[in-house]
Amino acid sequence: MWEYTEKVTEHFLNPKNVGKIEDADAVGEVGSLSCGDALRLFLKIGEGERIEDAKFQTFGCASAIASSSVLTEMIKGMTLDEAAKVTNKDIAEKLGGLPKEKMHCSVMGQEALEDAIRNYRGEEAAPAPEGEIVCKCFGVTDVLIRRAVEENNLTTVEEVTNYTKAGGACGDCHEKIAQIIAEVRGCAAPEVSKSDEKAPMTNIQRMQLVTKIIDNEIRPALKKDGGDIELIDINGTEVTVSLRGACVGCPSSHITLKNLVERRLKETVEEAITVKEV
Repeated sequence: MWEYTEKVTEHFLNPKNVGKIEDADAVGEVGSLSCGDALRLFLKIGEGERIEDAKFQTFGCASAIASSSVLTEMIKGMTLDEAAKVTNKDIAEKLGGLPKEKMHCSVMGQEALEDAIRNYRGEEAAPAPEGEIVCKCFGVTDVLIRRAVEENNLTTVEEVTNYTKAGGACGDCHEKIAQIIAEVRGCAAPEVSKSDEKAPMTNIQRMQLVTKIIDNEIRPALKKDGGDIELIDINGTEVTVSLRGACVGCPSSHITLKNLVERRLKETVEEAITVKEV
């Protein structure tokens, strides 16, 4: 169980500035529902590029809600140049601290703010992830990991996971993360301890990853041929789906189920996964 400060509890139970600004001058978005955390930040900007109002919509844990809430309170009255200097450390400090495992929630706030400022200034509103994907489970690149290591003086794989979520699921990328830490800090790669090694996947992690792979990879592939797929249920490692569209009645549907759906979920989520159709 996490230990939260009074500030975190206050902003979680009574979040400030929840909602949408209909005539917002800038919108910043980060994360995705399939990854378990998502934040949309709305800004109303007045004379001198001063932030007159800020609201948010978020999907996530108590720390994500509290980080979003306090961020909106922090940046009201700031100019965009001042707001651009707000870091995830500032957000966490304003909350009196966050559990180390939840620092990625403060990073999400900083990234949404940066995205909103880019949006207002006509720059790329939501740049595609740059660099090489290191953590396939959460789509975290080496660029994002390097930035987190540099800005927060991270020295272990566990710390990188806490700030970016990279390595927080299957654990296959732990050695790569350790190499990046070594490159950034100019030292030997930190030892991948037993606690960093692959841990049993929780039901929530499995559900998030299965949903993400189906939404981002499998469904688009099926739609190219007029097909579709719906996730019906997940019971342990058994995934139940229903094929739709052109896949219904297709003589190759069993091959699709095994050679595409099940194979891809085994590769990206968990080897033990089996898929059945209803």
